Amino acid sequence: MNRRIFLLTGVGLTLSACATTSAPLVGADGKPLPRVYRITDAGEVSFRFLDAMNTLRAAKSLPPVAFDASLNAAAETHSRDMSVQNRPWHFGSDGSSPLMRVERSGFTGRFLGENISETYETELETLSSWMAQPDTRAVIMDPLATRLGFAWFQEPGGKIWWTLVTGT
Repeated sequence: MNRRIFLLTGVGLTLSACATTSAPLVGADGKPLPRVYRITDAGEVSFRFLDAMNTLRAAKSLPPVAFDASLNAAAETHSRDMSVQNRPWHFGSDGSSPLMRVERSGFTGRFLGENISETYETELETLSSWMAQPDTRAVIMDPLATRLGFAWFQEPGGKIWWTLVTGT
């Protein structure tokens, strides 16, 4: 009896090792569909992004950036507004420009640039995407930048609207 149980268990384990895993879901273009990245700890996301950005800047001997409450507020307002408008662009639903939003938030320094994104990607994947494009990389690597605003808005379906604002 024990011998049969042992043999059946061995056969079962062998067959389970041969089982195939399910393939990732793909869209009409043949690319894998995005997986939802749920943001559960805002502080971790912010500081992971800040650390990664400063690591990239340090590799080019650029000064680090630090969070600025006013720039964070401007970035957060714009992330929510892009979601309402359902399009990633630099102008607010009220016609405001990035410079106007930064001034409204109370920032007294000099506005340098803004990066935006509509994605399901993590903050580090978004930073990597921005670094891959010359215009958005220039905002991140601006040697004059010392202040940073970084925020996002995540919709219930998982889409994330990212905004980065730099200043000095």
